[in-house]
Amino acid sequence: MKPIKKIQSLGLPILALIWICFFWGTTWLASKEGVKHMPALQLAAIRQFLGAACYLGYFIFKKTPWPKGKQWKTILILSVLNFVLSNGLSTWGVKYISSGLGAVIGAIFPLWIVIISFFNGERLSKLAMIGLLVSFGGVCVVFSDYLADFIKPDFQFGIFLSVLATITWAFGSLYTKKKAKNFNPYFSLGLQMLISSILLFAYSGATGTSINITQIPPQAWWSIAYLVIFGSITTFIAFIYALQHLPTEVSSIYAYINPIIAVILGAFIFDEPLTMTLSIGVVVVLFGIYLINKGTRKSFDKKYLK
Repeated sequence: MKPIKKIQSLGLPILALIWICFFWGTTWLASKEGVKHMPALQLAAIRQFLGAACYLGYFIFKKTPWPKGKQWKTILILSVLNFVLSNGLSTWGVKYISSGLGAVIGAIFPLWIVIISFFNGERLSKLAMIGLLVSFGGVCVVFSDYLADFIKPDFQFGIFLSVLATITWAFGSLYTKKKAKNFNPYFSLGLQMLISSILLFAYSGATGTSINITQIPPQAWWSIAYLVIFGSITTFIAFIYALQHLPTEVSSIYAYINPIIAVILGAFIFDEPLTMTLSIGVVVVLFGIYLINKGTRKSFDKKYLK
């Protein structure tokens, strides 16, 4: 009976993982649609502000204790790394590149974790090194389909923003693993979004890169609503729930499926390229990421989860 009960108890976490795999893949398309109609950083700011309002409204109603002392420093750092930079830059990036390519680039953040760990003095396993080489080869295959686009300054800028977003997400992931046990992860998420939205609003206003809220067309509002509901709220809750109830190697599957969802749906909805070369490149990249995760998990958990 015990194995049956164990399988039954995994039902909700598995459903949460399926939710994550699909809907986080679709958010790349929602971002792509939104930035067609309004400035990208303003879109990210509104999305994060509305998401924060939902989180904070709930926890204030529940009278959840607020963070104290040094916890605010951690929350501020995470808000900058995970939301101002990672989410803001990746949203800005898909203005200039396809949603599918943005998702593939977004999936390579474990490469930066390995590189950061190496420069921190950690020895890399042979499997992680192989994964690094395989992923790099896959990225080369993916970009071979876009060689003609590299002469376009906008495309170059989009790639730069997207890659930079993965680097900041890697730093944010490392910092989260190290510090997140010190406070309520859900409440913290709302606070990070609020702080980030304020910073993004301030930047957009100071640089004159925002438009009047009355000028935002319905298509952009629908994209924002989708991103808030499925990107910032329900899927983040499902993500944290899955992390708490599933083994790491299972809960991390989303990282391999999200780009596939984005590439396939991008081809059907936006007529983005879906060639055999791109498909092979995506598979090679994701296989390399799998090898990296498998090769670094033990040492990573030992250092950051002790």
